Amino acid sequence: MRGLALTALSVLLMSCAMGPDYSRPDISTSDSFRMEEEQKDLPSLANAPWWELYHDEELQKLIRVALEENKDLKRSVATVDEFAARALIAKTDFAPQMNATVNAPAFGNTKNVAFPGFPNPFNYYVQGNLAWEIDIWGRIRRSNEAALGDLLAREENRRALIVQIVGGVAQAYFDLRQFDMQLDIAKRTLLAWEESVRIGQARLRQGVINRLDVDQFEAEKENAAARIAELKRQIVQKENELSVLLGRNPSQIARGRLLTEQMMPPVVPAGLPSELLQRRPDVVQAEQQLVAATARIGMAKADRFPKLSITGILGIASPQLTRLVANETFFGVAGPSLTGPLFNAQILGFQQKAAEAQAIQAIAQYEQTILVAFREVEDALVGVSTAREQAAAQERQVNALQSALHLASLRYKGGLANYLDVLIAQRSLFDAELSLAATRRLHLVSVVQLYKALGGGWSSDKDQVKDSGKG
Repeated sequence: MRGLALTALSVLLMSCAMGPDYSRPDISTSDSFRMEEEQKDLPSLANAPWWELYHDEELQKLIRVALEENKDLKRSVATVDEFAARALIAKTDFAPQMNATVNAPAFGNTKNVAFPGFPNPFNYYVQGNLAWEIDIWGRIRRSNEAALGDLLAREENRRALIVQIVGGVAQAYFDLRQFDMQLDIAKRTLLAWEESVRIGQARLRQGVINRLDVDQFEAEKENAAARIAELKRQIVQKENELSVLLGRNPSQIARGRLLTEQMMPPVVPAGLPSELLQRRPDVVQAEQQLVAATARIGMAKADRFPKLSITGILGIASPQLTRLVANETFFGVAGPSLTGPLFNAQILGFQQKAAEAQAIQAIAQYEQTILVAFREVEDALVGVSTAREQAAAQERQVNALQSALHLASLRYKGGLANYLDVLIAQRSLFDAELSLAATRRLHLVSVVQLYKALGGGWSSDKDQVKDSGKG
């Protein structure tokens, strides 16, 4: 038995695994992102943990709750545990497989039934079975490579989900603060129109203006009231969306800083494009899926060759329970076993072709994931720069319209201008303030999207996340 084990070990050491060894596909990357600002000497924005990027304490609390309670993340963690167990199962294929069988006939007469040799249903027996496959063609090794690739892919999927949750909570929170700001603008505008209606009705009674002026003011007042109702609906729906991300039933969401008080970094360096291949979880996940698919080619190829195994049985058997431990009741045998495909050889060939096709699909998916990653970074970079410029221009527009409305109101009250001047100025200011709030939110969300696109938002050190909550 010892000689057989040594022989099997020698064969295993001399054998090589079938199928291609994994090598990363050649991916061409440039030295910098096309839309990146001139900040190449600074570390990438993705290197900063999320609690250093988002300074709103309420937002930080929401993110922490989501990372603890989000149901999709809990499911992803359980999936990682599942594939970790599967990887351990794959490792056991290297070791001998043993099981035991116990038989005790409960009915019938066994006194006159005695079959020599190995046990039968009429015997009392305890039997151990041994099966040990010698991994000559590397099937088990490739199986372990595939299992490890599957496990690492699920782990990267968990990290990708963390990036998505952190960014999703931040984006939904900024959306909510935009609606809050627009609601305040709409309420303030409604009060202004109510004042205009009051003045118009007083001047109508004095015969200074006609009914048309008052009707126009009334129409604009109701427009502001309708916008308020719409914003209230959007606020509740956004709170419901955030509640689901937090793993809660729909409820009211606590607020922190105003939209105008949110702090964002003055510069947002993206880092090197080549770093994206190692940092972004979905790219790493696609690569690990390619690793697993490549290993399965070797598994399918090895299945087409004979399998060498060491098999054996050992036990005791007797037709009488009282003589079960006698010397003559012991039995055992061990030896090599060779099995190979015969009529199913063609099927195994098709399975190898299927595995090769799956690897080609995994390569295409990996390359497509990288293309999407680069596109999302470029989109976010141009979004950050243009949103900043757009917000600055709209702030100047709002300042100009506020001055124009002030002058128009003074002239209207003094009888030097008609209602159209006030109406146009107030309407233009209302629309401009709403647009400015949306652009400020767009600037914040663009930074969030860049952070997500670069693979930021999660930390491999869980203690850092816990410590951040103590600050």
